Amino acid sequence: MNQFLNQFHRNHNVYYKIFLFVLTTFLIVYLFPKSGTFRYSFEKGKPWQSENLYAPFDFAIQKSLEELQAEKTLISSESNVFFEQDTLVVNRIKSNLKPAFDQTFFEIPQGPLKTQLYNRCIYILQAFYATGVLYEDYNFIPEQVISVLINNTQTKAVPYAQFYPQTALNLFIESSVEGTQLETYLPMFKAVLFELVVPNTIYNEALTQSVLKERLDRIALVRGRVEKGTLIISKGEVVQGDKYASLKSLQSEYESKVWTQANYVWILAAYTVLVALALLMLLLFLRKYRPEIFSNNTKVTFIFFNITLMVLITTTVLNFNSSYIYVVPLCILPLILKAFFDARLGLFVHVITILLLGFVVANNYEYMFLQIIAGIVTILTVSELYKRANLFISVGQITLIYIIAYFAFYVIHEGNIQGLKWENFLLFILCGLATLFVQPLIYAYEKIFGLVSDVSLLELSDTNSRLLKELSDKAPGTFHHSLNVANLSESCANEINANAMLVRVGALYHDIGKMYNPTYFTENQSTGINPHDELSPLESAKIIIGHVIKGIEIAKKNKLPDRVVDFIRTHHGTSTVRYFYNKQMELNSEFDSNDFKYNGPKPFSKETAILMMCDSVEAASKSLKDPTSTKINSFVETVISTQMDADQFLNANITFKEIESIKKVLKHKLANIYHLRIEYPE
Repeated sequence: MNQFLNQFHRNHNVYYKIFLFVLTTFLIVYLFPKSGTFRYSFEKGKPWQSENLYAPFDFAIQKSLEELQAEKTLISSESNVFFEQDTLVVNRIKSNLKPAFDQTFFEIPQGPLKTQLYNRCIYILQAFYATGVLYEDYNFIPEQVISVLINNTQTKAVPYAQFYPQTALNLFIESSVEGTQLETYLPMFKAVLFELVVPNTIYNEALTQSVLKERLDRIALVRGRVEKGTLIISKGEVVQGDKYASLKSLQSEYESKVWTQANYVWILAAYTVLVALALLMLLLFLRKYRPEIFSNNTKVTFIFFNITLMVLITTTVLNFNSSYIYVVPLCILPLILKAFFDARLGLFVHVITILLLGFVVANNYEYMFLQIIAGIVTILTVSELYKRANLFISVGQITLIYIIAYFAFYVIHEGNIQGLKWENFLLFILCGLATLFVQPLIYAYEKIFGLVSDVSLLELSDTNSRLLKELSDKAPGTFHHSLNVANLSESCANEINANAMLVRVGALYHDIGKMYNPTYFTENQSTGINPHDELSPLESAKIIIGHVIKGIEIAKKNKLPDRVVDFIRTHHGTSTVRYFYNKQMELNSEFDSNDFKYNGPKPFSKETAILMMCDSVEAASKSLKDPTSTKINSFVETVISTQMDADQFLNANITFKEIESIKKVLKHKLANIYHLRIEYPE
């Protein structure tokens, strides 16, 4: 068991990468839409670009959504609407009419007039109830055919306009007696009839909806079949009408047929293999060309997380509405990776992600071309992301590339610009605006993954920060030395295309450990008193060497990024404190030379190597007396050659050519610093 645990501990980095690789693969496959992929791409109204297509199997031609909706609308308008009618209401009113009439028209003597008035009442009632009186005015068109049910039996079918709501009684009475000699008795007519008339017809919604649902359920979803081997469409034919319907039906049938229970496992396995191959290529790239990133599990996790996030966002948009696919700001991915790593890695990861998304998007060639071109433009245009103007300019260029490429594709497909969907340009503009979200995203990633971008480095380079202000107060000489080293380092980094911002920040903080005992370092001895005079060479060496450890402690306490702390660790490498070593040699030849050596490690990057050279040259240059160009050149050569002979740059990926370029910059800068001035008269 212990052996297994020891082996696991030794190889935990490898095991973690395997776990991360497998987890990311399955997550991406899980996010992919679970449907087959039709091998042909086509658009309505555009020519068929592939070879002649024959039906691979029998399939039904499905009706389009527009056709089905039209049928549903027609059936809904023609479907029966049922009203229930109570015949007893009319009989009851007729039996109550005579007493009510006599009571109201009691002043009218018996005779022809009274008989005429009574007959008019009967006429009004019969006419008003001819079709039916409604409980309320329902929202039907006048032409809507109404089926009238009496005792659950359909008796007639009449237009809705022939029914009267109870509220229409007043107008009906007025129109019935208007212009006649009986108009004088209008109030009496209203008094009699308003008391008697009640609704006798009501809408049967349950039955109506039941019949409508039954008819809708009987709608056929297909309108014909295509036999196996039948020519569906020829090359060059325009995709429209029945041909478009046949192609859409074949696509739907194919996708449902492919993802059957029998094939499900095989297709998932095939997807898994392809995704695994893409991610494996990424791991191999990191191992061969970015070993420092490959060895860092946090950075590898960060890269895989961003790939998965982009796949998640894209598939979510696809499931919501595939028309919005170009709103997804995929160019954020190379921007982020360039901010934290380098442009080459950013482009490689971007291409891998686009290849993965090509499995699930429609018109995948067009999509992949647009996104890869946009990614290349992103890498080529975005520099110094911490400058806000640069980001806005780059986003504008990316958006313009999207628009131009999309326009070109449309012209290729159509041969003209008629029918161009200008609203698609709005999608690209929205994509550009979404890309601006990269700034807060970078900040979030810095906090979550502990990474450092140029934006953070810019903040750290502010000499008014609390830590640098403290260094300036406690050790002004060291602070001035750090500023000089920062300027020299930045110039050297620019010369060999290293990260100038990173090396400048590293230079500003590399000697913060001297704040503990500032007077033990010559640049801070303003009084002429040297505390080392009271100490042995070994004790002095320990204090000098200790500033590295103290600097790391201060950096950790102030939560400086690890990339900056690396400069504090390595700026002396494993070099010897030569002054006190020689002094100890004069006193006693028997001593441990390791006591006078820094603990290291040696510089392991171009930036840390640059700092070591600039730090040593700047510090030692203070000892030059009557500096001349010849002296400066010889001095720089000696300092850097000594470091090279001690193998201090053995672990740094820096070339002899780059070292020579650094020497040239240092010689030029020191010559400018120590140039002779004319003597001004007193």
